[in-house]
Amino acid sequence: MHFSCSFQPCQIVCLEHHQTCLYAEVIQILATRSMLWLRPLMLAGGPVLTRPPFPDECRELYDLREGADLVWPQSLFRLALDTEVIPLLMELQSFPPPEPGFSQIAHDRLRAFVQQVWQAHPEAFEGC
Repeated sequence: MHFSCSFQPCQIVCLEHHQTCLYAEVIQILATRSMLWLRPLMLAGGPVLTRPPFPDECRELYDLREGADLVWPQSLFRLALDTEVIPLLMELQSFPPPEPGFSQIAHDRLRAFVQQVWQAHPEAFEGC
């Protein structure tokens, strides 16, 4: 997986793996290392997310805004499309206040996603 794109701070990027997408805001580009400092926003799983879901489609959406930042290889990410991000952000805003333990579930899902991506793309992490 390799995307050639010039990222800028404040842009929202996406890392897709299987049917799950990690959306994050670019904080800083670490050009000398080809890495991105990212602030995770949400983890969305389910049907292809580059189009609006139909009413009978299910997806999981996890709020990661209160979590830790990540530094990841730039080559794994693409710019997120407005048409995919805006509906997800609107859905995220409609979430009730998190219950105790909810954010732990979201971060456990992120941890599992990170591990899957590491295993699927070890070449992207060489020399990091």
